[in-house]
Amino acid sequence: MNDVDIVEIFDLNRLLVLTVLAMGLAMVVGNGFAIWQHHRGKKPKGEEGEFRGPRAYWLLGVGALMTVWGLLSL
Repeated sequence: MNDVDIVEIFDLNRLLVLTVLAMGLAMVVGNGFAIWQHHRGKKPKGEEGEFRGPRAYWLLGVGALMTVWGLLSL
């Protein structure tokens, strides 16, 4: 009987890299869009509250770092 390794079947190392890359890209796109909409003076319909600029820029930076790490790890 063959000894099959589960890591080789699902390629878990590559899956982790792709997951980090996808999450990083989602953070960059989502926060970039929020910042862009704020600069245009638009808010989501039915939403109240203020725009948290430092938080959006921080998450944009973290997302960019995750994206670069994911791309370099491919």
